[in-house]
Amino acid sequence: MRAMILKEFHELRRDRRTVAMLVVMPVAMLVIFGYAANFKVDHLSTAIVGPYAKIAEAQLPQLLEGGLADSGLVEAGLVNPDLFDVVRVDPHGDAKNLVRDNVADVVIDTSTNPPTVYLDGSALFVAMAASAELGRMGDKVNVEVLYNPDLKTAWVMVPALIGLVLAFVGTIVTSIGLVRERAAGTLEQLAVMPLRPIDVIIGKIAPYFVLAALDMVIITVLGVVIFKVPFNGNVGVFALGALLFLFVVLGLGVLISTVSQTQAQAIQGAIMVTVPQVLLSGFIFPLTSMAVGIRWIGYCLPLTYFVQISQGVMLRGAPMSSLWLPFTVLAGMAVFIVAVSVLRFRRTLAGGGS
Repeated sequence: MRAMILKEFHELRRDRRTVAMLVVMPVAMLVIFGYAANFKVDHLSTAIVGPYAKIAEAQLPQLLEGGLADSGLVEAGLVNPDLFDVVRVDPHGDAKNLVRDNVADVVIDTSTNPPTVYLDGSALFVAMAASAELGRMGDKVNVEVLYNPDLKTAWVMVPALIGLVLAFVGTIVTSIGLVRERAAGTLEQLAVMPLRPIDVIIGKIAPYFVLAALDMVIITVLGVVIFKVPFNGNVGVFALGALLFLFVVLGLGVLISTVSQTQAQAIQGAIMVTVPQVLLSGFIFPLTSMAVGIRWIGYCLPLTYFVQISQGVMLRGAPMSSLWLPFTVLAGMAVFIVAVSVLRFRRTLAGGGS
């Protein structure tokens, strides 16, 4: 028995990926949850529009430095300056369009009496925090929640779940499938065929692409039908965002397969890539509530940007022009990851699948 135990320890020591799953992953999860698991919102980006904004416009430098402390809104009993941070002052701006385009979490329209405060219901916890703060002010202000007026959790979760399913299918299933080809010796046959690496990759991931696209359609339709989640935006914009995201996650699956020898290793690698995306993409915890260091990890993850696109299109009906940043980032990620995957796959083919 002692010999068997020592043998297993020696094998485990050589399997660095398993050691990482057993030791590094729990520590990383502890750190991530410790800094990311926070539903409390400490700051709300705020825009001011309407006649009152003309007064505030002259004080824009002070507003940006000191929040609302010098704007007069505090004296009016409207807001808590420690919570609301002014990011934009626009006397002629359209309050609802600013919310739709995700310019600010809160938009104060001073053209009405009392002022009307518009909240973005697609940012669930942000809207809840703002509602709680503004609710203390009674009839001094009118509060209107847009795009999710009842603050339903399902309306926010379903668009994000679409991205999670795409990430799961694209990363885990693709990496396992390609490693299975290696174990079967198929890659050795492909190495002697007149095929370019990009041809092989496209041929291998095409079925997973179709499967993931089908899953996306099913989940989207079920979310709209069962949970009454609205689809207010353009279907083409949503499809383009999903297409870019699929290229990224499929590329990650191919990349993981090139550094994995067995299906178990592929699963481990895929889990290590997928789990942080679930925790740090804003899918569960608001990005603005995370510690700065952890938050920037979230900004490096593709699911973060697909969640912004899916929620923006489905709930707010946001046009392409207001979603240019997540589209640009996803396009850049797709080009980079697919290029690296092709290079790695070329080396794998050159090595005869070894």
